Amino acid sequence: MERQLISHLAHADHPIAAPVSEESLERLLVRARPPARARILDLGCGSAAWLVRALSLYPDATADGVDISDTGFAEAVKEAGRRGVADRLRLHHGPAADFAADEPYDLVLCVGATHAFGGFAPALDAVRGHLRPAGLALVGEGFWERPPTPELLALLDAEPGEYAGLAGTVQRAEGAGYATVHAHTSTLGEWDEYEWSWTGSLTRWALDHPGPDGEAALSAAREHRDMWLKGYRGVLGFVTLLLRRA
Repeated sequence: MERQLISHLAHADHPIAAPVSEESLERLLVRARPPARARILDLGCGSAAWLVRALSLYPDATADGVDISDTGFAEAVKEAGRRGVADRLRLHHGPAADFAADEPYDLVLCVGATHAFGGFAPALDAVRGHLRPAGLALVGEGFWERPPTPELLALLDAEPGEYAGLAGTVQRAEGAGYATVHAHTSTLGEWDEYEWSWTGSLTRWALDHPGPDGEAALSAAREHRDMWLKGYRGVLGFVTLLLRRA
């Protein structure tokens, strides 16, 4: 099975697609407070869960979502229709790094998708290119809660400097020309809920679909669970920064 389909199936019961609770997501969107008739952009939107909630909170806003995989778009359209915001949501299939718009945005999101740009720093540069001068960005990124062991780095196929600590992550953002307006640091409970949902949703699908695809999905779920429980649980953190161009 292709990676994008596995990710889509794994996020079926947690469409936020990050270790962030519904309550934390709403608090972040409320804190962002975009202006009237705001334009909102999500780079790497998945099933557009963040955008649908933003449009529900701000009834005169419009939004664009960009993702390389359109497997989540059907769910996005369905949920947007259920919430009555479908007419204000536009979805664009393609690489987030290639997206271009005629006008800048009041709020730009890139949560758990900085890899689409090659890392945190290039993602911040790309986000800035889409922002109005007084616009805000919500950028979610991993950080080291404590120094990783060489074994964990090998397991994650990561370099020691791929992530910084929490303070270092804020410093990297501010060094890229932003001021930190607010942030949410995901709790261990949010991480656990996200990971149990990820592995559990994929496992359930696998058991309901016996055969080669089911076996591949079950293998992916078990591999991911082991990597989490035996590796990065309590070591890798996640922070969602609310940033403004400085």
